[in-house]
Amino acid sequence: MALPLAFFALFFAYPVVAIVGRGLKDGGQWQLARIGAVLGDPDVVHVLWFTVWQAAASTALTLLVALPGAYVFARFDFPGKQLLRAVVAVPFVLPTVVVGSAFLALVGRGGLLDELWGVRLDTSVWAILLAHVFFNYAVVVRTVGGLWGQLDPRQEEAARVLGAGRFEAWRRVTLPALGPAVAAAALMVFLFTFTSFGVVQILGGPAFSTLEVEIYRQTADFLDLPTAAVLTLIQFAAVLGVLALHAWTVRRRESALRLVAPSQTAHRPRGRGQWTLLWGTLAVIAVLLIAPLAVLVERSFAGPDGYGAVFYTSLRSAASADSTFTVAPLDALWNSLAYAAAATAIALVVGGLAAAALTLPRLRRGPSGRTPLAGRFVRGFDALLMLPLGVSAVTVGFGFLISLDAPPLDLRASWWLVPLAQALVGVPFVVRTMLPVLRAIDGRLREAAAVLGASPWRVWREVDLPMVRRALLIAAGFAFAVSLGEFGATVFIARPDQPTLPVAVARLLGRAGELNYGQAMALSTVLMVVCAGALLVLERLRPVDHSGEF
Repeated sequence: MALPLAFFALFFAYPVVAIVGRGLKDGGQWQLARIGAVLGDPDVVHVLWFTVWQAAASTALTLLVALPGAYVFARFDFPGKQLLRAVVAVPFVLPTVVVGSAFLALVGRGGLLDELWGVRLDTSVWAILLAHVFFNYAVVVRTVGGLWGQLDPRQEEAARVLGAGRFEAWRRVTLPALGPAVAAAALMVFLFTFTSFGVVQILGGPAFSTLEVEIYRQTADFLDLPTAAVLTLIQFAAVLGVLALHAWTVRRRESALRLVAPSQTAHRPRGRGQWTLLWGTLAVIAVLLIAPLAVLVERSFAGPDGYGAVFYTSLRSAASADSTFTVAPLDALWNSLAYAAAATAIALVVGGLAAAALTLPRLRRGPSGRTPLAGRFVRGFDALLMLPLGVSAVTVGFGFLISLDAPPLDLRASWWLVPLAQALVGVPFVVRTMLPVLRAIDGRLREAAAVLGASPWRVWREVDLPMVRRALLIAAGFAFAVSLGEFGATVFIARPDQPTLPVAVARLLGRAGELNYGQAMALSTVLMVVCAGALLVLERLRPVDHSGEF
């Protein structure tokens, strides 16, 4: 556990504390009065209100749209189900910049709806909400659908035999069992939308701003560190509360899973109602998930002289009158791949050791039924590992610049600065993917190998590794995908001559001109294809029972 703790202390806690201290300290003294001054600003109050409102609305809309899909994937068996399951998960691993670009191509100025019917939803709250549903649809389908597929339908059938109607049986039997999973999914969606950055920055315009976007504006545009520091503390407190609730719901869900027997109950749809539900779900997936990505691809080929690859070929050169880069935009692809590969290696080492520490025997309850103090500490460490998913990535990125500036941690000019920031986001995915598998390994196997004379290294190599190899590959894929799309921290620390793909897309979208827009669509398409390819490989590696938390 020492290495993961040191990694988070140096590259997460230290930069965050440094940036907050820089904003709230004056002459070595904490100026806590600044907190009240910032909270009394009407503009800040409006940002707080909109952040909470859009997160709550996005969560409710996502549940409304995705819960029928969770039922379809859990209970129905139909051709192409595995491929469609992978397609549904593609938006979740896409960078938020790509999601914003896709909806901009669909509902923005000059987008498909604007050309066909004159309908524009850019800089609209509806565009933000729909983009959030697009991004988080898979969270609900996987979290709720995974549990729904393990519930024995005979329990609901028994209630109906005893006289309950279909809805009454579902409400009294199935819904209480699904409650923890629905709550866990809702909290994760709320967390992701509460800290939304790329989507709101691209689609919100100057009229709409979340806490994360406002932190970026106060830091990068106005250099108002006191306001940014206060907003960071507010977001940090909110994230801690959400993560605490999420941990509680996950424990309830795990307890519920032990009370029911897994069942293989997927069947072909029967009756008009089930077929209608299936086709309705497919229509939602086609319109809400596939259409924006298809339009993104279409815009990338829609050149000034008709359809062609002009925007793709222009990515190879920076020699343009309105070019945004000193290097060819396509170089951002190779930069991103190299950064993501290094970040994945770091995340696997740190996350793998952290997951192993979380499975130590001291976590087991003692004879009194209470968790030992060491176990409580490790449980707290488990929650700490999730913080990078919710704490302001903008704060972390700017904190890197102002804190890692002196030996022996003077990394501002180092190539490794970007992978280190990206690895912070990859570690939680590694831990959550490997932890269920490591906990499922029978400790007696390790003990037997040790009794037979195997060293700890050999025990890990011959007992643990064969069982966790597939989970390790899945964790590597997730870490690679999320590192490839990290934007909030990278936008601060990526060098101008070594931009990543998300940073390159954001810069292109921030400049006028048909060439810049077309190149942004082309780069977004390239990034989408790379992320989608990684996810399709993960689906082939995933066990049939889809065990795990992702």
